[in-house]
Amino acid sequence: MKKLIHKNKNFLFILILGSLSIVLNFYYGYRGIFPTDSFLIFDSGYYVLNGFYPFKDYWTVTGPLLDYIQACLFYIFGINWFSYVLHAALINLILAVFSFVVFVQLNFNKIKSFIYSFGISLLAYPIVGTPFMDHHSTIFSILAVYFFILGIEKEKSFFWFCIPIFLICSFLSKQIPAAYISIFIFLILFFFLYINFDIKKIYFLLLGTIFSLFFFSLFFIIYEISINDFIIQYFLYPLSIGSERVENLSFSFKKYISHFKYIYICLIPLFAILAKIIIKNKKNISEKKDFIVILAVFGMALIFIYTQIITKNQILIFFMIPLLTAFSHIYYFKYFKNKIFIYFIILVCLFSVTKYHFRYNEHKKFMELENVNFQLAVDAGKISKIFKGLNWITTYFPKDPEQEIKNLTEISSYINLSSKNKIIITDYQFFSAISKDKSNTFIKVNKWYDAVSTPTKKNKYFPNYENFFVNKINKNNIEEIYGIGIDNKFKYFKDFVNDESCVGKKIINEMLIVYDITHCKF
Repeated sequence: MKKLIHKNKNFLFILILGSLSIVLNFYYGYRGIFPTDSFLIFDSGYYVLNGFYPFKDYWTVTGPLLDYIQACLFYIFGINWFSYVLHAALINLILAVFSFVVFVQLNFNKIKSFIYSFGISLLAYPIVGTPFMDHHSTIFSILAVYFFILGIEKEKSFFWFCIPIFLICSFLSKQIPAAYISIFIFLILFFFLYINFDIKKIYFLLLGTIFSLFFFSLFFIIYEISINDFIIQYFLYPLSIGSERVENLSFSFKKYISHFKYIYICLIPLFAILAKIIIKNKKNISEKKDFIVILAVFGMALIFIYTQIITKNQILIFFMIPLLTAFSHIYYFKYFKNKIFIYFIILVCLFSVTKYHFRYNEHKKFMELENVNFQLAVDAGKISKIFKGLNWITTYFPKDPEQEIKNLTEISSYINLSSKNKIIITDYQFFSAISKDKSNTFIKVNKWYDAVSTPTKKNKYFPNYENFFVNKINKNNIEEIYGIGIDNKFKYFKDFVNDESCVGKKIINEMLIVYDITHCKF
């Protein structure tokens, strides 16, 4: 009877937590747009659904996993904003629920586990609201660490089998932090197996790795994707960008310390516990396990901070504050009697979660919308019914979203009237999905366009990209390239044109320029 009540209580907490995680993400996922990030996976998911594949049909330097998950959700729930936000909401739910389960499995109070897990879900995916590769990679990395922790604490083979699966999912979302986390986990895993050898654990780890690599290999075989294209797009070119960023790193107090101060504060108890275990030098199995678990959490947090610094993106890891506080709370009283310090950490956690909720959720700082007036937002259903309910406002037209929507509807109408084969270069990656004429030919060359998604002429992999782009133009008889946005899109293909004077230029409205390339040689 007690076990039944215990299970029912857990189920109730999980049900409430899961519901809140989804509702929160839906609310903020329908609030504001940052075109480059907001439509990135929308478009690629749509193209995968229609038989186009990453690396083979469009150039991508980030993982294909999100594209395929989104394609599945579009297939089940239809091509609409609901299906899109649901993707992010489900990942947010998984993180929240697994956090709760791990905390409870570590014998932490259920109510406290619920509160910390809710804090994690509040600051995890809602800050962006829509699928984003950095979030997926970070969350799948955390799930791999969670299963590593459960594998140590519960001695069940299933947990060891799952570790490589989540690491592969993380890596196929984005290369970092997945690569760093994978190396780190396997280093401390080998350390743990060295002091607590168990052939069964190694067997299930290898089994999980083989299982993951088998399905990964099927991806290339089924869709006939060139290994060479994959290696260049997903490894070599990103490595060339990453190495430049690492070489150009310079210490800045704000960049390295100030931005992450609350995370560092919440790491202090874990560091103190690690130090005490080392000083005591006890060899009982309980302290060995505690040391490995805390080391895993501590190292994971430092890796996330480092990867945030080198990627130079908006900070997305503030949800680590309640996560780290939870682990500090779980282990602190096993090694220290002073309650004041841990209560101080809890207050820091409460303060920072509240602060970042308002800054990143309410004011949408991650989406560059902290200075806009959300009362000016317009229903995006005016663009297409698939966006019904989305409160449209962007940094491009913060004071007049109606004008932005008017421009976009004019562009959509213009595209629908053109039967020419075309490439669309834009941050607003949804025109294929909203096209009334599905026979209208849109060739997707890039997953998205920004400063690092494609090699510049100075990069040694530029010839590979040039060949990829030019082949798409010639193979598909491209006649026009549409540049849609508020900046100059010509820069993304001018390096392939021998003589720029061959390009015809027609301005349709303040957001659309049509480039006629029928007289150009590539």
